[in-house]
Amino acid sequence: MQPDRAGMRLDQFLHHRFPEFTRSRLQAWIKSGLVLVNGRAEKASSILHGGETVDFTPGDPPALHAEAEDIPLNILYEDDAVVAVNKPAGMVVHAGAGAHSGTLVNALLHRFRQLSTMAGELRPGIVHRLDRYTSGVLLVARNDAAHQQLARQFSSREVEKTYIALVEGHLKKPTGRIAARIARDPVRRTRMTARLPTGRAALTDYELIQRFGNFTLLKVRIATGRTHQIRAHMASIGHPVAGDKLYGAKAADFGRYFLHAWRIAFTSPASRERITITAPLPPELLSWLVTLPDGDTIPAWLSPGNGSTNL
Repeated sequence: MQPDRAGMRLDQFLHHRFPEFTRSRLQAWIKSGLVLVNGRAEKASSILHGGETVDFTPGDPPALHAEAEDIPLNILYEDDAVVAVNKPAGMVVHAGAGAHSGTLVNALLHRFRQLSTMAGELRPGIVHRLDRYTSGVLLVARNDAAHQQLARQFSSREVEKTYIALVEGHLKKPTGRIAARIARDPVRRTRMTARLPTGRAALTDYELIQRFGNFTLLKVRIATGRTHQIRAHMASIGHPVAGDKLYGAKAADFGRYFLHAWRIAFTSPASRERITITAPLPPELLSWLVTLPDGDTIPAWLSPGNGSTNL
């Protein structure tokens, strides 16, 4: 064990070393004897002193499955091929480590019963994703044919995705493009980084909307859909998304970070028409925005009630 871990609880040390596992799961494994410190079973609360040998054998993860749940959904648009949902911040898209219920997929299964199967049993209907604490519009395929067509549109960059982001600081230019590759951070495995030469190509364009004190409100368009793309890209140029502590921003008191999937445009596989869906900024973001300097001059098009579906 590394000396700089001295003074940490055993469960804290393991969570820092293996962030892909939840603290509760690690504590259960410690209790069942799957973690040994110098060859002995210890409690999760045991304090490490440095120099110990910690042997860890992960147990079998609980079986994951999608299960219909009666959870309210804000449907922005639907036709025979696709559904557009306004996902709230805090809702996980599908089951995964630490999330078994309350997911968007579970809510969709209760509402629509049948969705596309191309993404597998855990992700029925899911063509693309939003991070847990990113709110906004997300497309869902109702059948396999629609899923194939939407996936092709995403891969060929025919789908236009526009976000609203509040970032720390003042950007030097009113518009800009970030083309840095995105890879998993080798030190902090729960986040991505745009500061390595390796990784997947990613393209983010931003446009200034308004300044609010030491914050800048941006309209952000992404041509690719990499994990944490906007968050990692904005942090890489010294302007992390407001409230995004994982990427170096100061803590905010609105319970999330300020990133919202505001608008998406695509061609419906059902009607072959171009569809544009808009999800207004959620109340918690608007309420915090008005507390900032010049917060009383928010553009009217960002106000609630201006969500739209344009055919």
